[in-house]
Amino acid sequence: MNQHAKITCTSRYVPKNAVSNDQLSTMMDTSDEWISSRTGIRSRNIVTNENTSDLCIKVAEKLLKKSGKNAEDLDFILVATMTPDFGTPSVACLVQGSILANQAFAFDISAACTGFVYALSMGEKLIRTGKKLGMVIGGETLSKVLDWEDRSTAVLFGDGAAGVLLEASNEEHFLKEKLQADGQRARSLTSGYLENKSPFYTGTSESSSYLQMTGRDIYDFSLNDVTNNIREIIDEDVDYLLLHQANKRIIEKISKKLKVPREKFLTNMEHNGNTSAASIPLLLDESVEKGVLQLGSKQKIVLTGYGGGLTWGSILLTL
Repeated sequence: MNQHAKITCTSRYVPKNAVSNDQLSTMMDTSDEWISSRTGIRSRNIVTNENTSDLCIKVAEKLLKKSGKNAEDLDFILVATMTPDFGTPSVACLVQGSILANQAFAFDISAACTGFVYALSMGEKLIRTGKKLGMVIGGETLSKVLDWEDRSTAVLFGDGAAGVLLEASNEEHFLKEKLQADGQRARSLTSGYLENKSPFYTGTSESSSYLQMTGRDIYDFSLNDVTNNIREIIDEDVDYLLLHQANKRIIEKISKKLKVPREKFLTNMEHNGNTSAASIPLLLDESVEKGVLQLGSKQKIVLTGYGGGLTWGSILLTL
């Protein structure tokens, strides 16, 4: 019998330090009205003494506690992030070591705000080819790569992590997917450029830790490429769509272009901001906690990520 993957548990963790738009207005030329009217964001959580691995470890511990699973039973741990603690070791390896998941292999996936969708797709394939239990987490500390004097980016992002357990199932739950990328538009969003300091390097190179984004390019990309991507996999009887939580206006316009009722698009960016790879699993877990989504209910949902790379992609699945 063919083996399939199923999401059996969700969890999340965000830093305790909530930063409101009003607080940001004391640091830069902005206001709550300016930010919220353009993005839908009113607050975000920012780390004070934690790194990405700390957030992801909290998520992993919660997943094990909620599910009653043992860490040594995990076959793999995948972490989607664009803000790792180090170039190496990966965040996933730091999680694996912390929870003592001694039988699990672990690695990170870097696809910016599409990262969780890419990682979930990879996890599903691992289960389909014989693995029994895996953990997929999206985690970010974007606050460490922001220019806090640049209101065009600093007001948009937040820190957080969330994830899921994937288990083997006899029933098919992952129904359709479409993952895409376009490196020709890579410069629309960049972060973490490292200077080459080798004595043998003769080129010119400058380091820049700050996230840089061409807002108009990303906005147009979201409305065109991302909308077309969703259109190719969506079913008429889909219950809810969980899109990357970047901007309320983008979601409203995608809803109109797809002619799908706005109430089917779940959102939480108002209190989380844009958390990149963490945004979709954060929304998923919040929706499960509220009872809007129920694991095992066979509700049909679409998960869609889009961001730097450029990368974008959608998965149609049943819970």
